Amino acid sequence: MKIKRIISVAVGGLFASYPAISVLAEPVDESALELDSVQVTAERFSKIRNSLSPATGGSIYRFDQKDISNIPGGENNSFNQILLRAPGVANDSYGQLHIRGDHGNIQYRINGVILPEGINGFGQILDTRFADKINLLTGALPAQYGYRTAGVIEIETKKNFKPGGNVGFYGGTSDTVNPSIQMHNSTGDFSYYVTGSYLSNNRGIENTTDSYNPIHDNTQQTKGFAYMSYLLNPETQIVAMLGSYYGNFQIPNNPAQAANSDYLSALGLSGYNSSSLRDHQNERNQYGILAVQSSIGPDFDYQVSLFTRYTSTTYTPDITGGLAFNGVASRVFRDSMSNGLQADGSYHWGDSHTIRMGMFTSTEDITSDNTANVFLTSGGTTTNTQATIVDNNHKNGNTLLALYLQDEWKINNSLVMNYGVRADKMNAYVSGGQLSPRLGLVWNATPQTTFHAAYSRYFTPPPTELVGTKTLALFSNTTNAASSDLNSAVKPERSHYFDVGVSHQLTPKLTVGFDSYYKIVQDLIDEGRFGEALVYTPFNYDKGRIYGFELTASYKDEAFSAYANLSRSMSLAKKVDSAQYNFEQDELDYTANHWVHTDHDQRYTASAGVGYLWQGYQLSADAFFGSGLRRGFANTEHMPAYTQVNLGASTMINAGTLGKLETRLAIINLFDKKYELRDGSGIGIDAPQFGPRRGVFIGLNKYF
Repeated sequence: MKIKRIISVAVGGLFASYPAISVLAEPVDESALELDSVQVTAERFSKIRNSLSPATGGSIYRFDQKDISNIPGGENNSFNQILLRAPGVANDSYGQLHIRGDHGNIQYRINGVILPEGINGFGQILDTRFADKINLLTGALPAQYGYRTAGVIEIETKKNFKPGGNVGFYGGTSDTVNPSIQMHNSTGDFSYYVTGSYLSNNRGIENTTDSYNPIHDNTQQTKGFAYMSYLLNPETQIVAMLGSYYGNFQIPNNPAQAANSDYLSALGLSGYNSSSLRDHQNERNQYGILAVQSSIGPDFDYQVSLFTRYTSTTYTPDITGGLAFNGVASRVFRDSMSNGLQADGSYHWGDSHTIRMGMFTSTEDITSDNTANVFLTSGGTTTNTQATIVDNNHKNGNTLLALYLQDEWKINNSLVMNYGVRADKMNAYVSGGQLSPRLGLVWNATPQTTFHAAYSRYFTPPPTELVGTKTLALFSNTTNAASSDLNSAVKPERSHYFDVGVSHQLTPKLTVGFDSYYKIVQDLIDEGRFGEALVYTPFNYDKGRIYGFELTASYKDEAFSAYANLSRSMSLAKKVDSAQYNFEQDELDYTANHWVHTDHDQRYTASAGVGYLWQGYQLSADAFFGSGLRRGFANTEHMPAYTQVNLGASTMINAGTLGKLETRLAIINLFDKKYELRDGSGIGIDAPQFGPRRGVFIGLNKYF
C-alpha cells in the first residue's frame, strides 16, 4: 500500500521537517515508526547536551563504539583500561590514573551531569558497557568546567531504545568470570536502557610479586546502571539515571617478609608467616541523577539536574598479623553522602555568539572511623600491653558552590574565542574561594589545520571525604604514634594553566596533532597511602610545576584504523605543608629545600594500536609504554621502563537455534612481560605492585 511519512530531524537543537515523501512499502508496523521517532528525539536531546558542553581552547580525545570495540576485550574493559589509550594518561596501581602529571583530579560527567566524587577505592564503579561515547577533555578548559580539571571524562550513554538487548559472558585467566546483561526498550514516550554485570577473579588488586598467581587476591564485584527517559512534550524530556557498585577485595600478601621482633615478643610469638595475612576491603557506591532537559524558544536550551551519591569503604585487618608487622591493626571505615544541584543553560545570540551560564552546588556529610589495636610503649620501648583506641571523626555540612558565565564568539569563519569567568566557593575543613578567568582561541588556519591556545585559572578543593583527620594525642606512647606532631589542614589548590596546540589533517584519513601545557600551582594537592589501610590521604605541597607535551596521530577508514600517542610530562613540587604527621622528618626537611618529583610523575608515556576488519573478523593489537613512576627516598629515583602488548579478535557467527553470537578473544600482555609499577618506596607508597601476567580471555554475546 502507499503511505506518506513526515520525517523530522534535529538540527542545532531545532526541529526541521523534510517534505512529505511518497514511497511504496509493505504495511507498516506503527510501533516501529514510534521507535524511530523516539530514536530521533534521543538524538535531538543529545545535540542539546552537546550545546551545553563546549571544548573550546582545550584538548579532546574521543572514543566511539567502534573505537571501544577495536580494543582487545572491547567493552569488557574497565574505564581505566579504555582511557590508557589516550595521550598523557599514565597507569598506576590500585585502579588509579594520572592525566598530564596530576594525581587524580579527574571528573566524570554522564550526559553532561557531574557525577559527585566518592571515596577512592580499587573498584571501577562505572561499567563501560553503558557508554556510547567517551570523551577525555584536558588542558585549559572553559568556565563551565571546574572542581576536578586534570581530565574531564564526558560519557554519553547508549541511546538504542529499540526492543532488545544482549546477554554476555567474558572470562579466562585468573579464574575470571564476568557475565553481563543489557536491555532496552521504548513504550510510548517512555524509554529505558539497563545493564548489570558481575565480576569474580583471583587478581582483584595488583600482585605484590611477579608470580603468576597472587596470594589472597580474590575479588567479587557487581555493577548496575539504568537510564530512563520520559518525553513530556516535543521540547521537554525528564531523565533518571541510577547506578550501583559493590566490591569485595582480598588484600594480596607479600611472602617471606620478616615481622618486627619487638612486636612478635610482645605477642608471645616466635614468627608470623606473611603469606597467611587475611586483610580485606569492602566498597559500596550508589548514585542517582534526575534531570530535566528542555528549550525555551528556538535559542535557549537548558538542563537542570538533581543528584545524590553514597560511597563507603571498610578496611578490616588481620589483627594479629597487623600487630606483628606494623605494631598497629586498624579497622577503618569511611563513608560519604552527597547531594546537590547542577543547572546549565545555552543561549544562541545571533549567528556569532553562544552564551553559556550555569551553577553547581553540593553538600556532603562524611564519616571517618578508626578503631586501632596497638601496643603501649614506655620510654620508647614496646611493652606487651595492648590497647584499643577509637578515633572517630565526622564532618557534616561540607559545601561547594560554583557559578560561571562564558561566551563562545565566532569572530569570523575561521576564528572562535571562548572567554568567561567562574566563581568557586568551598566550606569544609577549611574555607576558600576564587574568581577564575578563562580565555580560549581556536583558529582554523586552513581547512586542514587548526590551532588552539588557552589560559585557565583553576581552583581545586581537596577531596573532603579522604581528609579524615587523626587525633594525634590519642596515639602518644603507642606503637602508632606519629613521627611528627604537625597536622596543618589540607588546603584547596590554585593554579594557572596554559595550553597551546595544533592538529593537521595530512590526508582525509590521517590526522596528526601536537599539544603543550604548563601549570603553575600553589598548594599542589597530592595523595598517598600512609597507614596500613588501603585508603588514600591528601596533602599539599607548597608549590608545584607541571609541564609537558603530547604527540598524537590517528588513521581511520572503513576497514583499517590506527593510532599512536607519545607524551612527555614533568611534575615537580616543593615543601610538604599539610598533614605532615604522615611523613618522616627527613622527608619533610628534604622537600622543604628541594624540588622533588611527585610520586606519580612518569616522564614518558606512549600508546599505540591498530584495527583491521578482514572477511568479517575484527582484528586488533595495541601496546603501552611507561618510562616508570617515581621511587626511592623523596621520589629521587624512578621505576624501570616497561611495555605491554595486547591482541584481540572478534566476529559474528551463526549458532543455529541460538541465532547470531558475537565471539571475542583477547590476549593481555602477549609476551608475558614481568614489570613492576611500584616497589613500595617513595612518598606515600608502602607496598610493591606488579603489572598483569599474560592472560587469555574469551567473550560471547547473544543478542535478542
